[in-house]
Amino acid sequence: MNHPFLPWIAAAIFALAVLHTFSTKYFEHLAHKHPRHAGVWHLLGEVEVVFGLWAMVLAIALFALAGKAPTLEYLESRNFTEPLFVFAIMVVAGTRSILQVCGLLVQQIARLTPWPKAMVNYFLLLSVVPLLGSLITEPAAMTLAALMLRDSVFSARVSEKLKYATLGVLFVNISIGGTLTPFAAPPVLMVAATWQWDLAFMIQTFGWKAAVAVFVNATMVTLLVRRELLGLGEPTAARMTVPPIVVAVHLAFLLGIVLFAHHPVVFMGLLLFFIGYATAYAAHQDRLILREALLVAFFLGGLVVLGGQQSWWLQPLLMGLSADAVFYGATALTAITDNAALTYLASLVPGLSDEFKVAIVAGAVTGGGLTVIANAPNPAGVAILKGKFEEGVVNAGKLLLAALPPTVVAAMAFRIL
Repeated sequence: MNHPFLPWIAAAIFALAVLHTFSTKYFEHLAHKHPRHAGVWHLLGEVEVVFGLWAMVLAIALFALAGKAPTLEYLESRNFTEPLFVFAIMVVAGTRSILQVCGLLVQQIARLTPWPKAMVNYFLLLSVVPLLGSLITEPAAMTLAALMLRDSVFSARVSEKLKYATLGVLFVNISIGGTLTPFAAPPVLMVAATWQWDLAFMIQTFGWKAAVAVFVNATMVTLLVRRELLGLGEPTAARMTVPPIVVAVHLAFLLGIVLFAHHPVVFMGLLLFFIGYATAYAAHQDRLILREALLVAFFLGGLVVLGGQQSWWLQPLLMGLSADAVFYGATALTAITDNAALTYLASLVPGLSDEFKVAIVAGAVTGGGLTVIANAPNPAGVAILKGKFEEGVVNAGKLLLAALPPTVVAAMAFRIL
């Protein structure tokens, strides 16, 4: 890509894409105001479509300015493993069997406490499930938490304040809750092998601090919205309606996809087998969330294409900061680009100090809840929950404001503890 204007054009297209994510509610409003062209406005109002749409604009610009061969070479050099993995794990994790198992787990823990079950269930969905992401990966944890929240708290008549407060804490807790292991959080996964970070290092350096922040955030938001939660009454008791053998098969597929998360040829094959199995035993299945998962994969794929052209300004900006400043710089930059992209860029630079490495990863996961694009699992949560928000849109500005308090808690945990 030798054209002198291409880097600037790519940066401008990326900036427009980020601006578009903050404008989706405006397009949905236009869809309701001008029904004649509602289809186009609804398309532009789908946050999952944004980065795929602007990635197409970038591809057209590359074809026009650089030619066919360089453009195809660039597109084929992109790694789409993460979008494909999120697609696969969402489909399997969002099934009736997995949801019922998690519902029973939450219910059993809630029974051990003397507090109102509605509050305890809500607290557990925002604390235990995000931490579970360190084992089953963050996208799977996001899918489970979002679906369970959708079918319990969000299905009732609750305020927009509660919805945004919940979403802000969920996104932040998912982002930091996957740091107990070196394979579950995308920004950690990008550097763990290169920097030789093992399980013991992750728990000692990040994990226990993240757990403290997760529980503090979940406690604060539960107390904040306790009156509305108490008004919901006792939650419906979870029960298993799926035969144990079917549950075991679902868990085996989920485990297989997690174990082969870096090998799309394997986990996509497992997904295809799973879809066949689910079709054969349709009586024990709800509708597979294929549409939602495809939209999320499209969003992340677009981010991969657009993000690959941003290293020329991102990497010098990050590397020019001190170890202390890079934490806050990474936290802020994560809001406008995927946090895994930031840590990947850092992994390419030799000779970084251990303090710098820890700071950039801590900053990347801390800011992972500020926007939809900040962390790979966030679009999955939006895809599942957005139908419960006004006009079916999650307002990016309100999400940012709601995520700021839990982000501050996470920052304090990583910098002070």
